Amino acid sequence: MKTTPLPGKPWALDFVLLAAIWGSSFMFMRVAAQALGPLPAAGLRVGIAALFLLPLLAYQGLATSLRQHWKLTCAVGVLNSAIPFVCFTFALLSITTGLSAILNATVPLFGALIAWAWLGDRPSGSRLVGLAVGFAGVCMLAWDKASFKPDASGATTGWAVLAVLFACMCYGAAASVAKRYMGGLPSLVSATGSQIGASIALLPLTLWYWPAQAPGLAAWGAVLVLGVVCTGLAYILYFRLIARAGPARALAVTFAIPAFAVFYGVLLLGEQLTLWMLVCALVIIAGTMLSTGLLRLPGLQGRQNGQEKRSL
Repeated sequence: MKTTPLPGKPWALDFVLLAAIWGSSFMFMRVAAQALGPLPAAGLRVGIAALFLLPLLAYQGLATSLRQHWKLTCAVGVLNSAIPFVCFTFALLSITTGLSAILNATVPLFGALIAWAWLGDRPSGSRLVGLAVGFAGVCMLAWDKASFKPDASGATTGWAVLAVLFACMCYGAAASVAKRYMGGLPSLVSATGSQIGASIALLPLTLWYWPAQAPGLAAWGAVLVLGVVCTGLAYILYFRLIARAGPARALAVTFAIPAFAVFYGVLLLGEQLTLWMLVCALVIIAGTMLSTGLLRLPGLQGRQNGQEKRSL
């Protein structure tokens, strides 16, 4: 097997820091959702992120570009932020942060599948195997963890797992939309516009479902960290990582996120990591690495290369 080299200087710090930040987002989403509810928690997150990114956009002199592309970036924000954030905050009321983070590693799988179906970006034989392996891992995990029968507290995990997978599908679809319609657009414009669009979409629902009981300091602290650190600063790190290391290595951060999320959940929330979850996580990550081309099966890759040569 041929693998992509592991992160090294000078961008290794960005890689580890981004994985640590996004890994913590599941914990903060859970804290915020428990106090505020899923919709207000998600709405505050994108609103704070938009307020954080707007001054940076103006400082970079990109306000004109945002005005020119505001419809597109705002629409993408609904698909890439508003819907997924609501799905995750809803899911984290019923499932652990570790489980949600492991399922989140399927984003590149959905991205590859949607790009194939919509953009005609047909994966190689090796990547097709990766798609099959990755989704098999999801089925293994969902079969063990997803149940639509209420437990003693009346909660079910089945809808939560489906919500996370739907959020991952939205992320994958947004990536194809960005690839097709947003090529060449500055990353900071895309990030800021998307958070503004998500904020506008969630504002009425945030106000309508605002909790009757005033949220405590822990909830406000959680949404503040989510907006500024896990969304605003994380976007900056992500785009800088793409510039320094390329999109393939930047995508590899997806595989490190569950490790941090599970660590935070076990250490700070008292969650448990089962051996079955670990096995499923390894299967999903292996499939994702194959489906994105970060890991290649030489035999299948060679056959496809031969087919491409014969077609020329």
